[in-house]
Amino acid sequence: MSHLQELNSYFETKREEHLNELKEFLRIPSVSALSDHKSDMQTAAAWLADSLTKAGLENVSIDETKGHPVVYADWLHAEGKPTILVYGHYDVQPVDPLNLWESEPFDPQVRDNKLYARGASDDKGQVYMHVKAIEALFKTEGSLPVNVKFCIEGEEEIGSPNLPEYVLANTEKLSADIIVISDTGMQGPGKPAVCYGLRGLAGVQIEVKGAKSDLHSGLYGGGVQNSIHALVEVLDSFRDAEGTIQVDGFYDNVVPVTEEERAAYAALEFDEEALKKELGVEELFGEKGFTHLERTWVRPTLEINGVFGGFSGEGIKTVLPAEAGAKITCRLVPNQDPDEIVAKLKAHIEKHKPIGVSVEVTEFDKGKPFITPFDHPAIQAAGRSYEKVYNVPTSYVRGGGSIPIVAAFDEILGLPVVLMGFGLASENFHAPNEHFHLENFDQGLRVIGDYYYEIAQFAPQDLKK
Repeated sequence: MSHLQELNSYFETKREEHLNELKEFLRIPSVSALSDHKSDMQTAAAWLADSLTKAGLENVSIDETKGHPVVYADWLHAEGKPTILVYGHYDVQPVDPLNLWESEPFDPQVRDNKLYARGASDDKGQVYMHVKAIEALFKTEGSLPVNVKFCIEGEEEIGSPNLPEYVLANTEKLSADIIVISDTGMQGPGKPAVCYGLRGLAGVQIEVKGAKSDLHSGLYGGGVQNSIHALVEVLDSFRDAEGTIQVDGFYDNVVPVTEEERAAYAALEFDEEALKKELGVEELFGEKGFTHLERTWVRPTLEINGVFGGFSGEGIKTVLPAEAGAKITCRLVPNQDPDEIVAKLKAHIEKHKPIGVSVEVTEFDKGKPFITPFDHPAIQAAGRSYEKVYNVPTSYVRGGGSIPIVAAFDEILGLPVVLMGFGLASENFHAPNEHFHLENFDQGLRVIGDYYYEIAQFAPQDLKK
């Protein structure tokens, strides 16, 4: 019997037991953003540590940080074989608005072969799959084909503020040959995908201030700068009518997409017409010369996320607002540095600042982009494991979003990062009625188990970036 057949048999036998265990994990309201749930974070970390121990891992520890703890575990007895570092997170998003949930967010329910609960898809369900895959290999084979380390944090949903410091302080403990993360999604139902790159992030808030207080528009209108008008002028200067960013030097370090990658994206046959219908828009928008996938995967962006200022209540109030502001984020691509982009944004804002106002820029979230070449052995091995289980070709994609800690791992540890996720875009992570399709839970367990065997075929030096 092959290892995949043995895994099939084991997971079929243990399916209900594993599902009930996952429900236990999901019942813990480990919301990292809310101080009321601090004790729940400790409970979730302890539950995970116990689960890793029962699975057969060693050196299990709950490592305290300045915030919520990191759970670590390892098994290092596969001499001469590669070491995989599995990263994930046990914290979840807040559940608001609660009234939109069809069932209680921390009372897991199965409906239509979907598991509904906060964290089901992002990321408890996917983390748990790695734990159970390890357990299955121990139970069926008695050992692992590779060395494994786990680093599961409790602050991903609040930007991983303490994890870079933890990684820097534990570089030897976390040393490995590749990092595997299951916190991403597939292309669609039955369409597996390996993500080999993510965009970075740079966020700022712009605050425009004019007069010391709001002014009567009849007495001062036309004679004093209106802060909202000034803000609009600044915002309008960021992009031209076709969406090309007008900030000096913004594109200087952008790595062009290769023809091989463009061909791979074209082969996905992405349906832009279906997307327009789904979104309820007549036309898509973006830089000329790029497809929708290229615009959202491999090109940088500058987006206005929110605008505030003036009077927005019922009726009308005839004032010149003294203050106005906007929140802006840029998605960045390889070789763009968040600090450099923020400096260029500040220079652009100063250059285009209208008379009669002062402008203050506050820096917010930053994260560097990352890419592992999609022909890297660890990436291609993940594709083969997907194909064995799903029986369809694997897509190799970049993600338009950002997971800042991925770039930190890449920069600090210098390892290839393999993003092999099992979620679907429709699963409402971060929103009410989050759920996880159980067919991907079932198949994903087998994919992960097989992937350890795929990686075992390589010598550690074969996996260098």
